[in-house]
Amino acid sequence: MIISRFLRRGISTSTSPTRRRSWWDHVTPALKDPINAVTDAFLADPCPYKINLGVGAYRDDEGKPVVLQCVREAEGKIGATNFLESTSTAISSKLVEESAKLIYGEDSDVIKERRFAGIPALSGTGACRIFAEFQKRFYPDSTIYFPDPTWSNHRNIWGDAHVPGRTFHYYHPDSKGLNFVALMDDVKNAPDGSFFLLHPCAHNPTGVDPTDEQWQEISSLFKVKNHFPFFDVAYQGFASGDVERDAQAIRIFLEDGHSIGCAQSFAKNLGLYGHRVGCLSILCNDKIQAVAIKSQLKQISNTMYGSPPIHGISLVSKILSNPDIKALWLKEVKVMATRIQRMRATLREALERLRSPLNWQHITNQVGMFCFSGLTRAEVDQLAKEFHIYMTHDGRISMAGVTTKNVDYVARAIHEVTASDRDTKILHNIGAYKVNTDICSTSLGTNKTRARGMNLAL
Repeated sequence: MIISRFLRRGISTSTSPTRRRSWWDHVTPALKDPINAVTDAFLADPCPYKINLGVGAYRDDEGKPVVLQCVREAEGKIGATNFLESTSTAISSKLVEESAKLIYGEDSDVIKERRFAGIPALSGTGACRIFAEFQKRFYPDSTIYFPDPTWSNHRNIWGDAHVPGRTFHYYHPDSKGLNFVALMDDVKNAPDGSFFLLHPCAHNPTGVDPTDEQWQEISSLFKVKNHFPFFDVAYQGFASGDVERDAQAIRIFLEDGHSIGCAQSFAKNLGLYGHRVGCLSILCNDKIQAVAIKSQLKQISNTMYGSPPIHGISLVSKILSNPDIKALWLKEVKVMATRIQRMRATLREALERLRSPLNWQHITNQVGMFCFSGLTRAEVDQLAKEFHIYMTHDGRISMAGVTTKNVDYVARAIHEVTASDRDTKILHNIGAYKVNTDICSTSLGTNKTRARGMNLAL
């Protein structure tokens, strides 16, 4: 009936293709995340001997992902649980309580007096994002200071919350260590009451951590300047193999009486990358303030995603609250950290055996999941093109991707691209497996003859 009226009035119900409006023509592709870009390039490479040193998740000495035994035991404990609405609140509260104990100390006054507000979050990313929104709501004119460098997603997270970001000096490219003097100058020169993001252990991407003495100096200056420290705790246990030791920086700030915020992730140290389990907590003056802040955090999370899936939360809660399973986890964290430390030492030794003209001491000086190698973007590109070794363009190596079988190959490839005398590069007898250039059509060198003469230990 309506259509016939339009036709009688001479009005067409169709739209000319040239006039048709498209809502999304102005949308362009987003910039690729640098870490995801490495994975995409790795997956697209047909070479069977390719190596991914980009992803920041643990791998065993066979290069395989690991399901920890503590996770299997926790699965067995919660297998018969009915995940009902009536139980999910209690499980979420248990996660927050156990996470706070892990980071602030089981016997700390903060825990005893319940002077913290916390909620479960979608891993560390979700915890950071909720805090960024919280910061924007209650300090709308504030900025956040990031260490230079920091995890690439930090800027995106606070940027999406419309919180401006600035940087403070952290890494020294010449020493490949901490630029402590410049760091302290930046902290001193920042406006009073500024927000700072800090990595308490196993700094991503550099693997460079302050000493306890340096943390004490940083804490003292923060106190003078009334700065707010927000800790992103993504790798607790991976720096030293001891989760208590890796919380020392936060304990120093706690003892000095700071207000503190913490984003915790259990993706790496529990091998639960796909479960997205994390926690956000903020220290408070008293219980009343804790109730108020928690209500605001919950309101923010409710507008974003409601609450995280309960299964991962149940696993982590069970592991942290069951003494036997937690003891097993602590042993497994030590095993993971020890393997990475061993690969650091082995990689450095392999480079030194090759008589590399460069100093590789920083490989073993740095700690945690990553080695900030000092490789240039051109050298990283060459490693991918000629040797099928993939890492982020800033030269960050995920040490979890280095194994007993591939470490010599990785060392020789790094030596190859960094050698100053191009006539003395080592191109032969790398291992037991010969590269078939018909399979690796991109070759491992500039020509097929060179590639056929190169063997891989992988």
